[in-house]
Amino acid sequence: MTLVQLEYVVAVDTYRSFVAAAEKCFVTQPTLSMQIQKLEESLGVKIFDRSRQPVIPTEIGIKVIQQARVVLTESKKINEILQEEKGELEGQLKIGVIPTVAPYLLPDVITIFLKKYPKLQLQIWEYTTERIVQELKNGSLDCGILSTPLSEHAIQEAPLFYETFVAYVSEKSHLYLNKMVSVEDIAQEKLWLLNEGHCMRGQVLNICNYKHNQSSTGTFEYNTGSVETLKRMVDINAGITILPELSILNYDEDQLNHVRYFKAPEPVREISVVTTQNFVKKQAVNALKNEILAIVPERFKSKKRKEVMGFDL
Repeated sequence: MTLVQLEYVVAVDTYRSFVAAAEKCFVTQPTLSMQIQKLEESLGVKIFDRSRQPVIPTEIGIKVIQQARVVLTESKKINEILQEEKGELEGQLKIGVIPTVAPYLLPDVITIFLKKYPKLQLQIWEYTTERIVQELKNGSLDCGILSTPLSEHAIQEAPLFYETFVAYVSEKSHLYLNKMVSVEDIAQEKLWLLNEGHCMRGQVLNICNYKHNQSSTGTFEYNTGSVETLKRMVDINAGITILPELSILNYDEDQLNHVRYFKAPEPVREISVVTTQNFVKKQAVNALKNEILAIVPERFKSKKRKEVMGFDL
């Protein structure tokens, strides 16, 4: 049994294809298949049911693959020890970030991070929360930046800050004259929402009890995947939308005239760095946390007079 064989097994399980796994491992498909067959022969079991498409692991194969992931994770910690001894960060850090956070947080963090740690290569993907959790579990990502709590026993959460939700209100809305808004104020407004699959959609629905009121007169729903599109919909078609506060930090005076904060307790989302329980690259992940905390406004770091909005995956 070798680490290479275990890597091939995990790759096939991840991509459910010998051809795709071989491409990801930068070997030919016959080479990968031969090594997995050797492992199966040495163990005396079949790890994959090759008669199925896509390929699936056998019952015993599931257990073997699960342990293979543990072994590979533990083996990577040797490099972590060596890096810590040298006092430098190098290699790759693979990060998944939800789309409602990425454009407002990452540009500044990346610029500073790459200057401080030039030997560390960042690889970043914008994924939904569900996809990030999946990729963390299969080992394709080292960490994620997303909204929590998740209630996932296999996932470790490290809260970073609490981002306030604000209302973005059309000039045509009666709420435009209000200095602040409440949940009751927006219950009957036209509300522009992100589409299914975005955790922020669930949080917004929880803020305004929208599921309960969606049949009310005057309520209208439009689904999009972009926070910026929500804002544009309000500008052009009236109504209101709910935005995360980081997205408005660079607004000009005219845009800020449309923003209304909620009365206390303010609805917020908890933004965390998430990893698996037994993750590697602790130094790099901790460095990422520190850089994020260094750029977010100080008021984001307290939960006082705030209410964390939950959501369902």
